[in-house]
Amino acid sequence: MTRPHWELPQTLGALRRSPYSEERIGARSVKDELRENLLAKLARGEPLFPGIVGYEETVIPQIVNAILSRHNFILLGLRGQAKTRILRLLTTLLDEWMPYVAGSEIRDNPYRPISRYGRNLVAEMGDDTPIAWLAPEQRYIEKLATPDVTIADMIGDIDPIKAARSGHDISDELTIHYGLLPRANRGIFAINELPDLAGKIQVGLFNIMQEGDVQIKGYPVRLPLDVLLVFTANPEDYTARGKIITPLKDRIGSEIRTHYPLTLEQGMAITAQEAWTERGPRLKIVIPQYIRQAVETVAFLAREDKRVDRRSGVSQRLPITVLENVTSNAEQRALKSGDAVAVPRVLDLYAALPSITGKLELEYEGELKGGEVVARELIRQAVGKVFLQYYEGVDLNAVVQWFELGGSIRLGEAAPAAELVRQLRSIQGLLDKVGALGVGPKDPAPALVSAAEFILEGLYAHRRISRSEERGFVAEERKRPAVAAEPGELPRGRRPRFN
Repeated sequence: MTRPHWELPQTLGALRRSPYSEERIGARSVKDELRENLLAKLARGEPLFPGIVGYEETVIPQIVNAILSRHNFILLGLRGQAKTRILRLLTTLLDEWMPYVAGSEIRDNPYRPISRYGRNLVAEMGDDTPIAWLAPEQRYIEKLATPDVTIADMIGDIDPIKAARSGHDISDELTIHYGLLPRANRGIFAINELPDLAGKIQVGLFNIMQEGDVQIKGYPVRLPLDVLLVFTANPEDYTARGKIITPLKDRIGSEIRTHYPLTLEQGMAITAQEAWTERGPRLKIVIPQYIRQAVETVAFLAREDKRVDRRSGVSQRLPITVLENVTSNAEQRALKSGDAVAVPRVLDLYAALPSITGKLELEYEGELKGGEVVARELIRQAVGKVFLQYYEGVDLNAVVQWFELGGSIRLGEAAPAAELVRQLRSIQGLLDKVGALGVGPKDPAPALVSAAEFILEGLYAHRRISRSEERGFVAEERKRPAVAAEPGELPRGRRPRFN
């Protein structure tokens, strides 16, 4: 249980007599602290990065090696690969509390202060120097790199206003305005999208990366900061917007490549963890497994589709937001039709097109077709692929024959599920096949409708039946073989043109 900070030593003298003695934390760096706590977690067999799925055998072991080696490191990968989340979870490897000289802007170590303020205070008050405490999350500072970031933002600058208010000479060290990096002293400093940082600002990181100190503009003072530097970058950024300059890359201890989920099961686990599908007690929502599989398969197919720009990638946010939209569409349909339970259907996948099209960077061929057409084709392919997992080798000829004999059915979105079930019973053998999807005759009507529609959409995806906006599901139109024409006669079915 976390001990409240007010029960911890409040003066330097009390700190010396506590477990936070000079021998324990006086010379220990933040990299040593992370290393020791990581080793302890490994020995106890505790999870290192809770909530991170799919990296157990690939990325996480490399991060562990970097921390054990006391490296600054960079996570390199496409968008939506949990890079920032991993960096923020590094705080779980920090101590429960960290003492510092109260009032110090750069969180001075009470035993070894580096700022003029900290040194003066300790020299003046000795064991009565007030001590404050930082929780792990307060020791993590993150900056999104943008082209307008300045050296003053990152390192610091002269502050004439501070000089005027305090009455100090402008050359006095006490008039320094500290940037983000000094303020991250004794903690973790993360820079997201490092290539977007201007080259001259990247140069400003050389000293802290190699010599462990920074020099602030206009002051003959070097601050020996204690900080772990971590970065993220997208490989596309090297050519699209900027690049990491070579000397800086050389100073980064480890470059760790992230990736998208390697299996459908990993992707589904991430999506189920992140998607907001628990909507409260007003309406029960049940999401079938085959719908979850279809949602995830859309992302997997998009990452392999030649019409989608692979350099940009297809973020894991795509299936997360699609599943949320699918759930919302089912939710509003159930409320409008009066159904007691909301069960997503295939039509909800098509209703989620706005959460797909905005996340696909298309190549030239895809641009010609348009994002919505590409997204619809991906949904159809995804349903067809998942359909095979349940119905490959299953005889569905009776269902197909019903349509070939002239049957058609339109499963409207506004109709109550009970009414749709009555219509579906007219299709011979259809409801007898929903058991493969884990649905039984005693399940609620919305579940039966969802399963039956999935079967029909699967047959449509494999071109065994057809579908139109006006009539719904109908028989597949068979192409008639061309009939040879007599000499001088037009082929049958063609009409002469009149100019």
